[in-house]
Amino acid sequence: MLEDLDIEALADRAATGDAAALDALLIRIGPQVLRQCQRFLPCHQDAEEACQDTLLQVARNIAGFAGRSRFSTWLYSVTANCARQTYRSLKRRAAEQATPVLPIDAADPRTTSVIAGSRLDLLDALERLEAHRPELVAPLVLRDLCQLTYDEIAEHLAVPVGTLKSRIHDARRHVRASLQAA
Repeated sequence: MLEDLDIEALADRAATGDAAALDALLIRIGPQVLRQCQRFLPCHQDAEEACQDTLLQVARNIAGFAGRSRFSTWLYSVTANCARQTYRSLKRRAAEQATPVLPIDAADPRTTSVIAGSRLDLLDALERLEAHRPELVAPLVLRDLCQLTYDEIAEHLAVPVGTLKSRIHDARRHVRASLQAA
């Protein structure tokens, strides 16, 4: 718990422009960010790429952290977005590099990671959900993948807990149907 308070204090100082606090913050959150990225991207190299992107986004956007929610909640959102963007980027790169010798459909993309061969059909289902109901993606990701509490998510998204629970329920229903259809 003391460590969480230290990270929150470092984030507050970094948000005001304290470069030393930002450096210390990035070092402290690095392992946690990597673990979170590995929940989205089981291949270690993919997760490391997403982790680096997350740390870069934190460094670039820490001044925008307004303190409306805890830093750790803000960080979960940044991490989730970067991990999902890394997956999209890897998928796009793999499609661009496809050759007649190794066609892109050699492996089933619903069940095969772009790099590692790990199951990532959930990320595809989240992309489909985002295309139709973007307001449902963040609540589902923060609850089911980042494992935040309903109260933390509601505070971060500035919605009532009842609305949040309804969105998570709808998101789970859509993702479940999407996974079953795939």
